[in-house]
This record gives sequence, structure tokens and C-alpha cells, in this order.
Amino acid sequence: MRLVTWNVNGLRACLGKGFLDFCREADADAICLQETKMQEGQAEVPLEGYRQYWNSAEKKGYSGTAIFSRMEPLGVHYDIDAPGHDKEGRAITLEYPAFYLVTEYTPNAQDGLARIAYRMEWEDAFRAYVTGLDRKKPVVICGDLNVAHNEIDLKNPGPNRGNAGFSDEERGKFGELLEAGFTDSFRHLYPDLAGAYTWWSYRMNARSRNAGWRIDYFLVSRRIQDNIKDVVICDQVYGSDHCPVLIDLEL
Repeated sequence: MRLVTWNVNGLRACLGKGFLDFCREADADAICLQETKMQEGQAEVPLEGYRQYWNSAEKKGYSGTAIFSRMEPLGVHYDIDAPGHDKEGRAITLEYPAFYLVTEYTPNAQDGLARIAYRMEWEDAFRAYVTGLDRKKPVVICGDLNVAHNEIDLKNPGPNRGNAGFSDEERGKFGELLEAGFTDSFRHLYPDLAGAYTWWSYRMNARSRNAGWRIDYFLVSRRIQDNIKDVVICDQVYGSDHCPVLIDLEL
């Protein structure tokens, strides 16, 4: 089984920058998107053979997630069963016979950690939600989790210590999620690989210099970590300030 996650930073714009070509070439069983910045129906996404599931923010042009899946799910669930966390379209869960697939767009803590309190609330609610799923069957979590876990996961850890995406608070919550029974699939296969990033600022030619961050993930229930066959960061694919990440998984 092949799955893709991609923060497209506005799907309507990404459609004009090779999105469909990449999806057809990837030939994935499911394509999970974050930061769609649109409502369903605002643009046609002509991917034949894929069922489309959308969770859009109430605020137009903001946040939003989607999953395009060739596999018909047993059920579809939106958001994370937590009051106050259902306005920004940040999560979708598809249930399949052997596993749950969850795509998530974690709230950004923002400059000066202005939204860190809300971020911490989200982290706790999300962890409770996915651990509840994990008690029933294995879970695959993917998306823009808006945190570089360790120093190896960003180009310049020193100057960024304490900034949004690399604060002790955010890194600690990511660690709590792993400790709750999940595995960072990329680091499971490539524990010491440096220079592997999924997001680059549009400023200062960051992408051409590979001055990036790895903040887009596939996490899997620990009991299926040996089913991970490969994880590929598709850093030669453009169209967004993030690149797609692909996982091959036996389920």
C-alpha cells in the first residue's frame, strides 16, 4: 500500500503547479492533503478512481484538509471529538478493515508563540483521540505536524531554539505522542540521515540552499512499524513550500 501526504499551501494554486501530474505519477492508494485553503467544489480535482473527502475551515481560504482515496472506507470521521477543535478543518479519519488513516494539520504556534496555549490544547486532544483509535486497530497518522522533533530535523537548530515549530513545548508534545505508542516512520528507517527536509521558507532562497525543516510526517502504531517498507521525501516536487512525503506500507 502506498500513501502520500502533502501540505499543498492552497490546493487551487497547487493545481496549476503540477499537482495532478505528481498524483498520477505517485500512483498512491490514498493522497492526504493539508492547508487546502478552499471549500469543496471551489475547484475541480479530476483524479479518476479516487473518492474525495474534505474538511474545510469555517474561515474561507484558511487551513483545511482532504483525503483522496481509491479504497472505499468503512467510515469517515471529521475532526477529533473535542469541543473547540472543530472550526478549522484540521483532521479527517478514514476507517479501513485493517487500520485507521488520519490526516492532520496541526495548528501553528505562530510568531512569538502567540498561539502556543491553543497548540498545547490541540496536542493533548489529538493524542487522546488517536490513542483511542489505536486501542481498536492500528493507526497511520500523516500530515503537517508543524514541529521539527530533533536538531537533525532542521538546518539551523541553534538560532531556531524556542521559535514556533522548534520550541521545547512543541517538541515535548511530539515526544509524548511517540511515547503513547507511535513510531516516526522516516526516522525508524533513516535514524541518522541529515539534510532531509519537507518545508522551506520562501525567503532567502531557502529551498535552493536546502535550509529546511522536516515537519511533515507519517507516524504509525508501534506494533506495525516493521511493516514500513520505505518512506520517501519527494523534495524534487514543487508546487508548495512543502514537498510530498510517500510511504510504502504492508497492511
